[in-house]
Parts: sequence; C-alpha cells; structure tokens
Amino acid sequence: MRALLLGGAGFIGLHLARRLVHDGHRVTIVDDFSRGRDDSDLAGLRDRPNVEIISGDLTHPATWAALPRGFDQTYLLAAVVGVRNVESDPARVVRVNSLAALHLLDWIDADTRLFFASTSEVYAGGVDLGIVPVPTAEDVPVVVADPRAPRFSYAISKLLGEAAVVHTARAKGFPAVVGRFHNVYGPRMGADHVIPELSLRALRGEDPFRVYGADQHRAFCHVDDAVEAMVRLMAVPPTGETEIVHIGNDAEETNIGDLAKLVLRTAGVDPRLDPAPAPAGAVARRCPDLSRLRALTGYEPAVTLEEGVRRTFDWYREFWPR
Repeated sequence: MRALLLGGAGFIGLHLARRLVHDGHRVTIVDDFSRGRDDSDLAGLRDRPNVEIISGDLTHPATWAALPRGFDQTYLLAAVVGVRNVESDPARVVRVNSLAALHLLDWIDADTRLFFASTSEVYAGGVDLGIVPVPTAEDVPVVVADPRAPRFSYAISKLLGEAAVVHTARAKGFPAVVGRFHNVYGPRMGADHVIPELSLRALRGEDPFRVYGADQHRAFCHVDDAVEAMVRLMAVPPTGETEIVHIGNDAEETNIGDLAKLVLRTAGVDPRLDPAPAPAGAVARRCPDLSRLRALTGYEPAVTLEEGVRRTFDWYREFWPR
C-alpha cells in the first residue's frame, strides 16, 4: 500500500508513519517542519527505502501541484494546534488549517481513501452550555458559543474541514473517515500539552509544584492506541458515506490533580502541590463515548495511563532540552 501523510513529521503523523513503515507499506511524508522536530526518529525514517520525505507548505498551491499521485490512503494531520497558538494567533489557526484542507480536497481524486484529523474541541461549547453529555457520542450537537473568542478558532477550522470533507467526498466519490481525537498524548508531542508540561516541570525540580485545574477531568489516549484506531478505521470497508468517529480512551478518566501526582511519582519527586485555576476556557470534563469505534473496528485501548505516562516521561527525560 502507498500512504501519503500530510503533516507526517508532527506528533501523531510520525508515530503513524513508523507504524505503516513497520507494516511494510510505502510512505510519503509532506511537512513544512514548523512543528515537527528533525530528530533521530525522523532520521530513522529518512534512511528507509520505502519512505519519501517532502518539504512543503500545504497552504501554497505550488506544493500540491508538485505532489506525486497514486496513493491508496491519504491522511491530513497537518494543523496549527496547541492552546498557546490558538490564543496568540487565532487568525493563523483558521487560515492554515482551512487552506490545507481545501487545497487537499481540490487535489484529491477518487482513487484514494482519506483520513481527516479532527478534534474533541468541537464539543467544548456544548459542554460549557450544559447541552452535551459526557461521555460524549458523535451524534450530539456541536456548538460554537462565541466565534469571536480565540479559543474557538481551532474548533471552527476543524468543523469547516469536516464539512468540506463530507460534501467533497460525496461529490467526488472517494471514501473518507473523520477522526475526532480526544486528548492524545505521548513522546515527541512538544511541550505545550499537559502531560509533557507536567513532566518537564517535574524534571526541572519545581517546588512548590503548580497544578492548574486540578479538579478538571480528562480521558487521555496514548498515541500508540490512537494510531491503532486509525489503522483499523482505514481498513473498514467503505459504506458510501463519511464516517465520523471518536478516537480516544474511555477506560481511565482522571482528574488533573491525580494526573499530576502520577507524573510526580514517575519522576520520583515529592514537591508541595500548589493548586491554581484552570486555563481560561478549558472545559471541566472531557471523555469520549467509543461505541461507534468499537462497533466498526473492535478497538480497545491497550496502553494504561500509568504505562503511557511512564513512556512519555522517559522520552522527555532523555530527549527534550530543559
């Protein structure tokens, strides 16, 4: 199989690339390397004969004009993500994420199957308003409470992408899957997400140890489980309509206070905890209902939170500058 990974040098993209290469497939990675680290993980892929790596900006039509064709599967994983990016430059978030999706849909043909990476953030407005239950299924309302608020720019860009994929797939006749990721974490995801951020502060010996939003609840999904879900979804026979499916882990919901204690135990340190308010706009609880994913693929999360935190912490201790 030939697979095209758009944003394949980023967090989920590189983990997926390694899995597909391990399974014997030919992989082409396209990335502008604004987020992906040119590290040993990527270097290991460069040396593989069944991997091609292309540097390109997916917001520029020239990048698309130069791309090869003939892929069996295409994954759009490229996006501007992260709370700091969303808050500091929401216009860039909307522009980059939307243009990458729209250019892809102009370029794609009916001979490939598409995976579009979306997000659980599409539910944040509804959860805040009390009209969306948690655990959350795919058929609940998606709500943008205030399009002027920077925090909604990421969800808005992904909802536009979802709608564009659904309607273009129907018009052009290619099969597609929309995966709404729920709190995926793991090695190599940068420093602006909760588990790496807690890990790095623990490694720096912070004491007292600040814990933001200790009473907020999340269900974290290790990236290896997320990749397994993606691979399984892309192997499900197409039904003629785009599948919108949650990807996550509903087995071990935790609050941020307990998560911080787990990270500190993993680090072998025991600082005084200093509770602080949650970041502005953060939802109080997030957990997916995975009934649809299970029915389609038989997926069950395999990496426990304790094991996943240990793997993530060990990677940041070894490879991330402090």
